[in-house]
Amino acid sequence: MKIPKLTISSLNRSFPLVCSSFLFLGTFAILSTLLAFGDEWKARHTLVPPNGIMNLSELPGPDEVFFPGPEDAATSATWLEQLKAWRADRRTRIRYDGSQFERPELEWTQHVFSQVQLLIWDRDLYDFEHAQYTVDRFLDKTESRIGPIDAVLIWHVYPNLGVDSRNQFDLLRDLPGGVPALREVVRQFHSRGVKVFFPFIKWDQGTREEGEAAALAASQLLNEIGADGINFDTLESVPAEFREASDATRHPLALEPQFEPRDESLSWTSIAWNDWVVWEGKPYPFVPMVDKNRWLEARHAVAVTDRFTRDKTDSLQHAFFNGEGYAVLENLWGFFYAMNPNDAEALLRFTRIERAMADNLHSENWEPHVPTVQPGVFASKFPGKAGVLWTIVNRNEYAVSGEQLRLTRTEGMHYYDLWHGIELTPEVEGQEAVLNFGLDGRGFGAVLASTDAAPVGAIHDLLVYTADRSKHPLASYSREWNPVQQRIVEINPTKTAHEAPARMVRVPEGDYDFKVSGIEIEGGNDPGVDVQYPWEQTPRRFHDHGVHLKSFFIDRTPVTNAEFKEFLVKSNYRPQDDHNFLRDWKDGAYPAGWENKPVTWVSIEDARAFAAWAGKRLPHEWEWQYAAQSTDGRLYPWGNKWKADAVPAVDHARAPRPPSSADAFPQGASAVGVLDLVGNVSQWTDEYRDQHTRAAIIRGGAYYQPRGSIWYFPQTYRLDEHQKYLLMSPGRDRAGTIGFRCVVDAQ
Repeated sequence: MKIPKLTISSLNRSFPLVCSSFLFLGTFAILSTLLAFGDEWKARHTLVPPNGIMNLSELPGPDEVFFPGPEDAATSATWLEQLKAWRADRRTRIRYDGSQFERPELEWTQHVFSQVQLLIWDRDLYDFEHAQYTVDRFLDKTESRIGPIDAVLIWHVYPNLGVDSRNQFDLLRDLPGGVPALREVVRQFHSRGVKVFFPFIKWDQGTREEGEAAALAASQLLNEIGADGINFDTLESVPAEFREASDATRHPLALEPQFEPRDESLSWTSIAWNDWVVWEGKPYPFVPMVDKNRWLEARHAVAVTDRFTRDKTDSLQHAFFNGEGYAVLENLWGFFYAMNPNDAEALLRFTRIERAMADNLHSENWEPHVPTVQPGVFASKFPGKAGVLWTIVNRNEYAVSGEQLRLTRTEGMHYYDLWHGIELTPEVEGQEAVLNFGLDGRGFGAVLASTDAAPVGAIHDLLVYTADRSKHPLASYSREWNPVQQRIVEINPTKTAHEAPARMVRVPEGDYDFKVSGIEIEGGNDPGVDVQYPWEQTPRRFHDHGVHLKSFFIDRTPVTNAEFKEFLVKSNYRPQDDHNFLRDWKDGAYPAGWENKPVTWVSIEDARAFAAWAGKRLPHEWEWQYAAQSTDGRLYPWGNKWKADAVPAVDHARAPRPPSSADAFPQGASAVGVLDLVGNVSQWTDEYRDQHTRAAIIRGGAYYQPRGSIWYFPQTYRLDEHQKYLLMSPGRDRAGTIGFRCVVDAQ
């Protein structure tokens, strides 16, 4: 059975706008459940179904993750007793053991309230021009917007994982400087008080076999790096062997599933994400829900995530109402989905409060949905050594002032408005103390009742901070969101040629309707996805633009090993970053019989160096596509009907064969006689940059396609689709499936 590789062919021109609250569902795909097609280029699954949400059957519904709030104040006491009964029963059913939460070496997890997923491709983390990590730059820029960060998840895998046979551990070791440099990166984060997680990808079952059990490999490698935890992508239940393997290294790691555990693994996972933010496009209810895991074990640290929404108020309020932290995901696989200023400021303020009041938030005796005075205002109550804390959210669109809480009067009690940094003077009515304060529309509040007339330490510092911060009301911060602008890296023209240079063919001048779509797995058609051509105002997935192209010459085949060897001999070229350079060569020579195979393991910088030496340049993407497609809009170089014998056979092996010779499939030629355009090696074209990310468009699709998951780097052989490949450094960017061809401008 042949399992065709993922493309976006199932996305047609009538693709609906994907809801900005796009549901990211992570779960690894079981190969046997995928529908097989005879044509290798077709999609393995419906990339985005008609409702615009990528949905798989394993998704738990909201009733499996949250309790709905009480129907009204009259039923709240009964509702709370039902929650307590559920907790006792559930702990019995899963044989709950809370001893992991008492381990001193993992106690730090209970103080993670702000976490950031940080892509290794983000330019704030790595300066490619100076080839150095810039931890301080990242922290300074990010913390200036969202406040102190307690932990980062350094993400190094998807969406590039699967471009060749390197597995997730190879890609970690392949980062600039390898393990020693990563150890220094972790040290720099630690010096700023930030813990460091790396991901484990359960679905990576189709690339190179590591040779030892995944739990052992991950634990040992992260022990070498000095990391603090593992984030388990797409999982809600962490296998127990990871706890055992991690403990065996005497460097116990925090184990963090992407989805909150609903089984006995809660006993050995002290921290988790809450990644169920929207179900089938339905918004959060007006009445806040109660997180079941938070209720089950108050010491279990939860970070709420909400990636594809432009206004995150719902998820932020649910996090604060439940006394939970927040995970910020802004660089979403190469397009920047920044928190708007209002959301960033809300996160900055409430995580300051949570951090100072962590002891209260860990109380098993916390009570959600305690009585409030104003309709639409909801509060949770957390007793602790410092007093009693109320976390409050105003779900109304409008500001609410006046009476907010009526509490039993206690002699000598002081009340502090932690949101505004002031002491409240209660109005005494009989046996009640009435607290008056204001809440912004869709805003937050926090009150501490304490016998301390002059708070000291963390609470004193918090009051000073929030008093200063509240001079600018949260409502004064904008909710506007804008995509990040990209620019194309300029390609200088070559000296013009009258006749076709050796091994090149002429592409005639013509008017061309350039139509192409990006095949990124996530992001729908949100602005910012894919790339921004020079004639476009914002990056987007679908592109359609008429261009007039002057005649040019293009290499008949991709540059071969023999041609690249000649370049090395005559130019003495050696890249400054030579990691993985010509990795499949040995002692400066390609293997016997490889002279006509396309050269691979070359970065886009290596390709540019070859082109400059040869008096050529890399093609713009639209030139590459025009040479392959001509003016008739064909789907493949040879026409509109798929021909399996026009390309090399797809290789799904975990140890794949090398590419085929560049001239081995003359039946795959384009109308102007260009060979090996699709199905052998992908080819470098344009590079795009924005303030956070660099990426290259590669064309043609590769013969190697790992089995086992929809999340591997997507390949396509169609001429109206392209691949976006994130760039970090030459050594990391080089791949066994990416080569290049050149062009020369014609007179």
